[in-house]
Amino acid sequence: MNPFDDFAAIIGIDWADRKHDLCLKSFDSEILEYSILEHKPEAIEDWANDLRLRFEGRPVGICIESRKVPLIHALLKYDFLVLFPVNPQTLCRYRRALVPSSAKDDPSDARLLLELVLRHPDQFKPWQPQSAQMRTLAQLVEHRRTLVADRVRTTNRLTATLKLYFPQVLDWFEDKATLVFCEFLEKWPTLQAAKRARKATLERFFHEHNSRYAEVIEKRIQFIRSAIPLTNDPGVIEPNQLMVVALVHQLALLLGHIDHFDEKIAACFDTFEDADLFRHLPGAGKQLAPRLLVAFGEDRDRFESANALCCYAGIAPVTERSGNKSWVHWRYSCPKFLRQSFIEWTNQTVRFSFWARAFYKAQREKGKTHQMAIRALAYKWIRILWRCWQDRKPYDEARYLMALKEQGSPLVKELAS
Repeated sequence: MNPFDDFAAIIGIDWADRKHDLCLKSFDSEILEYSILEHKPEAIEDWANDLRLRFEGRPVGICIESRKVPLIHALLKYDFLVLFPVNPQTLCRYRRALVPSSAKDDPSDARLLLELVLRHPDQFKPWQPQSAQMRTLAQLVEHRRTLVADRVRTTNRLTATLKLYFPQVLDWFEDKATLVFCEFLEKWPTLQAAKRARKATLERFFHEHNSRYAEVIEKRIQFIRSAIPLTNDPGVIEPNQLMVVALVHQLALLLGHIDHFDEKIAACFDTFEDADLFRHLPGAGKQLAPRLLVAFGEDRDRFESANALCCYAGIAPVTERSGNKSWVHWRYSCPKFLRQSFIEWTNQTVRFSFWARAFYKAQREKGKTHQMAIRALAYKWIRILWRCWQDRKPYDEARYLMALKEQGSPLVKELAS
């Protein structure tokens, strides 16, 4: 059965920032129609309305690369358009197979997209976007992770700059990604400025920033008074002082926005019925639990098995064989943020789950590296969570340990020892 029997036409779109090349094939004709669509809301609206009138509202297939492009979000408005996302690597390799010269052109790419989906309809399923609420949470957690990476990058730059002329302040504050650290450097960006501050002024500053331990405050003040400058060269101190102030302002701004994202994520996460399935997982916490919910989604039919999710997330290894050779490596093509979510959470479970710690230890004793052991553990965790997700039952550590005991798992001996 041809899945396109009910379709009036299918269109391949090679998207770009300012214009999109289109190749349309109507199932009433063998002629391919080429055109160019400007990336403007008005142009897209007129083009979609013309398609609706021409084909009398019948479904029209759209073959387009990837899912994170502005054009896809624009096309979701039209209910008669059915989207078939194609992996960019798939199109690239298909083009190389047909065009050994590696010649590339936008109209020909649009045609290749159309041909690829038409000739292999069983390999490309129509994209069914999740609810707006789930897509909102997915964007929130991904944007928050980007801000956290920016925070780490800014903190590292700030630390490196301070080491050039004011390294003592790094010992006075254990956590650098805090407002107290930022505001201290904003008020006293050099050791000379900190030494000129009165004791009462320093005590008041720490009290205002919820530092109430008198011993800690007194120790910091003593360090400030006894500190010796690393350098007195104004050619080093003045430019780096300005850089420190600039980085401090960036860091403080990032910290505020990350807190704001945390509030939005928590409020959005609480609205989902499946939130309790992920909220109390070992080591999940308020940051990783929403990311795990996004990883599984709402549609229980999205992944036919736990192994399908492991493959999609890039956790399951890939085996390659050629002649007498066989080798295993990790997956290169996968949603990177999704894999990162599983890996970061699995790292935390080693601290908070008895059997996970024992499994990780056993993998390391076999000679596996840390990352190999974590991926192996993530593979087991996904299989467990997939079953909990399918059955809508929260994970129970005690119940799982009893199951391991009944199955005679070697992990039970590790736990006993």
